[in-house]
Amino acid sequence: MRSTLLHFALVALLVALSTAVQAQGAPSSPPMGDLPGDVTTLQIPAGHFVTLGFHDVRDDTRPAVDRDPYAVSTERLASLFDWLAANDWHPISLDDIEAAREGRRPLPPNAVLLSFDDGLASFYGRVFPLLRAFGYPALFAVEIGWIERVGRGDRVTAAATDPVASRLEEGAVIGGNGDAGAANEVLYNGRERGAEGFVDWDQVREMQASGLVEVASHTDDLHHGILANPQGNVEPAALTRRYDAVSGAYESDADYRRRVHADLVRSAEIIERHTGVRPRTLVWPYGATNPVTERIAREAGYRFTFSLGDQRLSTPSSGPDFGRFLVMDDPDPVAVESQVAQTVDPPRRIQRAVQVDLDYLYDPDPDQVNANLSALLDRIRAMQVRTVYLQAFADPDGDGTASALYFPNDYLPMRADLFNRVAWQLKTRAGVDVYAWLPLLAFDLPDAERQQQLAVRARGSDGKSRIADRDYRRLSPFRPAVMALVRGIYGDLARNTPGIDGILIHDDAYLAADEDAQACNPAARWPGGQRALTDCDLSARDKTRALIDFSHQAVAAAREYANLSNRFRVARNIYARVVLDPAAESRFAQALGPFLDNYDEVALMAMPYLDDADMARDDRSASRWLDDLVDQVMRQPKGLRKTVFELQAYDWARDRWIEPGRFKAWMQQLVRRGGLNLAYYPDDFITGMPAFQPTFEGMSLNEFPYSTSRLRSQP
Repeated sequence: MRSTLLHFALVALLVALSTAVQAQGAPSSPPMGDLPGDVTTLQIPAGHFVTLGFHDVRDDTRPAVDRDPYAVSTERLASLFDWLAANDWHPISLDDIEAAREGRRPLPPNAVLLSFDDGLASFYGRVFPLLRAFGYPALFAVEIGWIERVGRGDRVTAAATDPVASRLEEGAVIGGNGDAGAANEVLYNGRERGAEGFVDWDQVREMQASGLVEVASHTDDLHHGILANPQGNVEPAALTRRYDAVSGAYESDADYRRRVHADLVRSAEIIERHTGVRPRTLVWPYGATNPVTERIAREAGYRFTFSLGDQRLSTPSSGPDFGRFLVMDDPDPVAVESQVAQTVDPPRRIQRAVQVDLDYLYDPDPDQVNANLSALLDRIRAMQVRTVYLQAFADPDGDGTASALYFPNDYLPMRADLFNRVAWQLKTRAGVDVYAWLPLLAFDLPDAERQQQLAVRARGSDGKSRIADRDYRRLSPFRPAVMALVRGIYGDLARNTPGIDGILIHDDAYLAADEDAQACNPAARWPGGQRALTDCDLSARDKTRALIDFSHQAVAAAREYANLSNRFRVARNIYARVVLDPAAESRFAQALGPFLDNYDEVALMAMPYLDDADMARDDRSASRWLDDLVDQVMRQPKGLRKTVFELQAYDWARDRWIEPGRFKAWMQQLVRRGGLNLAYYPDDFITGMPAFQPTFEGMSLNEFPYSTSRLRSQP
């Protein structure tokens, strides 16, 4: 055990450092006492708290150029602790959160929970003395595998990063035996660490005995990536179904759950054996968790879990999973406050998206697939968009109906196990969000007889029904068997791609005035419920609501496996005709108002030539059409905020790309009129169409900058 005298010396040193920081100010920021009054006025709402997540604390950090962007300097941490005290922010413990949850005592004002990950030695040597000097509590999450195995001659690779960090692709799996020359080392964010880089159990017990440090699990052996697909992507072990390259099979659901559960139990048992206290808290590696892993954590006995979820302004009752702010790039206190402020008063997020056909990328030749993927990544990086709506279904004949899928599933043929590979590469290499673009009703089942039984039906003038054959071949939303099938497909998508950021629901989800006679079938039910349809003569608004309810049920199956650290969002295509003429709801069972109320984004198909092919002869008509579209959207509460104007880059009626100048002018027109969010379709990343420069200029957020006041004034 380290001597008590050493602790007192470190405390004295760091308190002196803290005092000096208070007097002199941290580098690149003014002294805390000289900050303008309005900079330090942020108040965390009463009854709420924020959690700050830290990793390594070093004396030699170099912001912006450091190999470890998650490290903070001892000086900056002391400055932050000083700032908390000076600005009436109150560090709390999990006991405080539990007491508030049970109604025994309220949280103090401006409550903040301090958490430190990975079991690093710097927590004992640099952080713990500061905690004692200020009397601040903290949560300390230890990765058992790194502490235990580093002394047994195993070389392991650690990445204290978020789940989309590219270095997950590069490292060996934790716990794998390395060469003898590299024994007793962990490669942690580019630096080799021996046993001296991590705490030992004597130090853990000492810190726990102080009453300031609560020991949490950071898992036993889940802080690494595992093989996720045939192409070799390595993804977070806690969320990923392991791919076996020898057998070509994925880990079963049962085996996956057993693996994660056993790890969490083993971690808790080891901590209890060394400290005498079983941990009640689990901090997920990479902040990666989903509803399935949350249930596993409860079964393993953990009462609290922490991720990097979008819900970062927490209340005691909003758990048991709490989000955290990941502290990066050695920020000064004002930068930390600013990050918290964005949750208290979040900024408007402007969308720029490209809808991408995976059919363009697929090729029977794996080498050609890689070349096509490289072209896609290069183009998306250069375009600097924020989101890719990525096709998850195969539609080689272009009829819009899914005949196969690009991910393993139990319902349709798999054309290629490709979606997870491309989505992961887009996230890690191009830095974009990825929404899975998927039909809601338009699926071609392998069983033709079953397809006919479940298909949407239209009522003829003779009163008899027949299979509807307008545009898409759709399955009925009123048949429970269809609900089960589509939920299964959406669940399989997210199970095999836990890193996706959302779903774009295809434009196949519509019902015409004479559809769906399936509602009169004795087996019919309202989507997602057991309520029989006693009156099958449904109104247009009834059908609109039914399709919305059906979509919610399908998406709920995907949410079970979606990473809670992502801002999982749902967008749905809507036809422009419905927006320009609300009476057209009877032809489509779509309406802008209900869509805005039920989805995070409404992907409005702002495609003039698709709506009226004759507009191509008169550009002024297309311009007026777009103006009318913006006017209608603007009339809806939150219309501009939630609507993504999705332009056509191709003229399908004339089989040619839209002229580049015209395409750019459309984008600029929409922005000038108040449109906030833009997307376009299609994109041929292999031939480079639409033309890059005018498209980039039209999509650029720098071309038409928005002031904060203008954004906040938008409905």
